[in-house]
Amino acid sequence: MSEPEYDEDPAEAAFADGSRQGPRPHERVPGTAASSQDAGLVPAQPQRAESAGVEIEPAAQATGQVAVGRLAATVARLNEEVQAARAAADGRALIELAKGILIERLHCGPVQAAQQLAKLAERSGVPDLELAADIINQAARDQVAQIALEFLQLSGTGTGTGTGTGDDDRASLAVRLRAAESGALAAGDTQAVAESLLQHALTPLGAAAVAVWSASPDGSLTLRGHAGFSDDEAERWRHVPPGVATVARRALTDRCLVHIASMNGHVPSIGYLDFPDGGRIALCAGTGGRISGVLEICWPQPLTEQPPAIHRQLEALADLCAHTLETRPTGDSHPPGASAPDGAATELIHLADGLHDPALVLTPHLDTEGRLADFRIHHTNSHFQDPAGRPRSALTGALLLQIYALTVGSSDLFGQLERVYATGEPFRARRMTLPTLIDQVSLSTVADISVSRHGDSLLMIWRIEDETARLASILQHAQRLGRIGGFEEDLLTGDITWNGELFALYGRPPAAGPLSLHELAAHAHPDDAVAIGRFLRTVVHHGRSASVAFRLQRSDGVTRHIRVVAEPVTCSDGRLAALRGAYQDISSQHWTEVALAATRDQLAHTEQESAERNRLALQLQHAIMPPAHGPLEVSGLEVAVRYRPAESEAMVGGDWYDAVVLPTGQVLLSVGDVAGHGIKAATGMVVLRNALRGLAMTGAGPAQLMSWLNNVAHHLTDHLTATAVCALYDPPTRIMRWARAGHLPPVLVRGDQADTLPLTGGLLLGALADADYEEDQTPLQPGDTLLMYTDGLVERRDTAVQDSLTQLLRTAETPAGALGQRLDRLLTYSKSDTDDDTCLIGIQIPAKPPE
Repeated sequence: MSEPEYDEDPAEAAFADGSRQGPRPHERVPGTAASSQDAGLVPAQPQRAESAGVEIEPAAQATGQVAVGRLAATVARLNEEVQAARAAADGRALIELAKGILIERLHCGPVQAAQQLAKLAERSGVPDLELAADIINQAARDQVAQIALEFLQLSGTGTGTGTGTGDDDRASLAVRLRAAESGALAAGDTQAVAESLLQHALTPLGAAAVAVWSASPDGSLTLRGHAGFSDDEAERWRHVPPGVATVARRALTDRCLVHIASMNGHVPSIGYLDFPDGGRIALCAGTGGRISGVLEICWPQPLTEQPPAIHRQLEALADLCAHTLETRPTGDSHPPGASAPDGAATELIHLADGLHDPALVLTPHLDTEGRLADFRIHHTNSHFQDPAGRPRSALTGALLLQIYALTVGSSDLFGQLERVYATGEPFRARRMTLPTLIDQVSLSTVADISVSRHGDSLLMIWRIEDETARLASILQHAQRLGRIGGFEEDLLTGDITWNGELFALYGRPPAAGPLSLHELAAHAHPDDAVAIGRFLRTVVHHGRSASVAFRLQRSDGVTRHIRVVAEPVTCSDGRLAALRGAYQDISSQHWTEVALAATRDQLAHTEQESAERNRLALQLQHAIMPPAHGPLEVSGLEVAVRYRPAESEAMVGGDWYDAVVLPTGQVLLSVGDVAGHGIKAATGMVVLRNALRGLAMTGAGPAQLMSWLNNVAHHLTDHLTATAVCALYDPPTRIMRWARAGHLPPVLVRGDQADTLPLTGGLLLGALADADYEEDQTPLQPGDTLLMYTDGLVERRDTAVQDSLTQLLRTAETPAGALGQRLDRLLTYSKSDTDDDTCLIGIQIPAKPPE
């Protein structure tokens, strides 16, 4: 056969639509010595050889250094040669692909195709490798070709990212992507793919390292290939268990490209200590909607947001990684995402047919671009029932979204199917509401859904909930939790039916058979025979529903408290036909009622004792301090007292007051408050009040009286503490001397001004064995009013005492007609909320001295 002749260069005619116009600058072809040096392969520096503890002669040492240097140079040279050989092999693979395309297009032989390729490269002024990449792009028109075309368009408008002319950038990009693709297709393992991607495609983008992860159905990640990371770092990240947050895990979970500007502050990942501020991009690797793993790329410096053209380049590289990540059994070579072959589908069909639940076998349906668009119903087992009533034959072979558009589309079930198919992780959901369109009417179906991936197919178990079975299950659980057993006795046939819970209540094995309701008395306590007989007469003879509680004596010696309720069932002619009812174990309720009754009795006894103690304390308090409301005339003074007891009788406290004329003519005024409530506080109040009266007969001053009273509280009582104010008023001079023991100071109202007396030092009574108290004196004027009170007048749980005193002073400044009215107003507008006793004593100096 003669060789064809080409007068007008058929190679140029075959690619006229993509032919180059004019010469281009010559580019360096990957794989040359210069490109190896750019990749960072430089000879290692000679190492210095030393031997610890051994003296080496200078000549011998110099000879050893020369030998080590030569060895290092040899290793570096061999590494460069290996890298150059790999790049040359990838370049030759591209040239061979281009020659194959020319053979197919020009119908010529290999020699003529090689000659035409060289002739076309010479006319265009470009290297053979770059021309081969262009020919492959023109013939393939795939994602790589589209990326190169888009890059050329961006460069032509001035928005490209290349550093040279637009054609140069596109050519370099096409060569890099095609070289990476060639290396990936020719590689036998993912490690070689990672190295090829970093060398040809990612290093020009500024990336420093790359990692290729494979994803398992359980959610774990395995490092299948890496470049740019040390072997020790790769070994540490060899396997990532499920649930561990990493950059690759985020890309796998979100199923989208993940861009991280800087690893500082983000989740850890491989090499994050080597590049702490570097950027990362991670994206899923897979085809046809099925994810095989993740491609993770590392930059040494922070990474800005990349343009869409760069993202598409990385997506193309991720698709190349999926070539080696696909793990299929020997002989299973159908492309990922396509329908499963008959053998694999048959095995899954047998599995579905062996299930008792309704099940569907789904296979992926891809669009023209190889993306997952839908799932095809490959098989339905015999238990599957279509909600719309369509036969199984009408479902088999149909697309899922066409048959169940409303069901799958509105419940996000299709998204879960996509996720299971992509990641292999199973999906389960209980009581998922699925709307169904039946005769243009939307109805809701509740079903339990389970989806799992088997090879390239999905098994979806679709268990529609049966309302009757669900109610029966609820009733069964209610009987078990409530310890209720049901029965039915047919009086015409003699058949008796018990459920399992009733056998358990009786402690009777099911093999022994049920008992008739008429035998109830034989298994009950003898004291309950009368009540059981009345129950049976009401049900059997009078035909009315009835219930009775009795003590069941079981054969194992256990006695249970049972309540039985029964009703008669009559025929159409009114005859008694059957009895049905239920037993309930009320033992817990019975013993709870017994314990509650005992607790009520004990509580009533305790309440009675408490009420008696409070009554005695109140009587004692009133006996010592009768609640006087009218004003008292004491040596020319007008004295009024108000006492407000606690709202609760159990809170009877130890507040006390006193106003008495001493033999010296002075008036003793005192107010105190014993800590605590009840009979102890009341008796303590009596002790301190009477002790102060007796001590005042000595003629001592208020400070000395407080010191003595402290000794009484500390030594002569049972750990009693109290606060008090003691004052001695001298009528002729109108001088009042006073002292306080941890008590609030008195309030002096003069005209329209009210203020507290200067605070004197003094510890509360009974706190220490010896305590010193300060004494102060205040001259009083005609018309002055002195207020002495206990803390129950001003204490609030949510307010500081000083704020409450301010409120008291504002109220005291309000004009009042009489002393008693002023005290009543103070009690009325008191802001106290502690439910404590309150004692208030007012002393008023008459406006005119008595004649």
